[in-house]
Amino acid sequence: MAGGIRGRTAAVTLAFLLLAGCGRIGELEPPPGGSLPVKPKLARTTPTPEELLTPPPYAQPERVDEILRRSEPRRADRFDLPPPDGGAAPAAETDGEAENRTDDPGPATPQ
Repeated sequence: MAGGIRGRTAAVTLAFLLLAGCGRIGELEPPPGGSLPVKPKLARTTPTPEELLTPPPYAQPERVDEILRRSEPRRADRFDLPPPDGGAAPAAETDGEAENRTDDPGPATPQ
């Protein structure tokens, strides 16, 4: 039984190695009988396969995680103004739903 497991493991490993080795690295070319995509209307020349596969800078922007580089007080923001009514939250319009609401966690009775 142990020989059968080893044999299967070796066969699976060999299959993975053969599969991994079948990849070909080389220049990209259009399929036989095919051609590269047509030139875009605003482009001066037809892009090469390498240019088509290279993402533009805006597709991979630099990531900015830290807004402040040093611990320093923020600059004054002229748009950081208090609300005109003093900051009170607006009253919610519930159409009387708050009066029928209960905070009792007991079982609900169907109506």
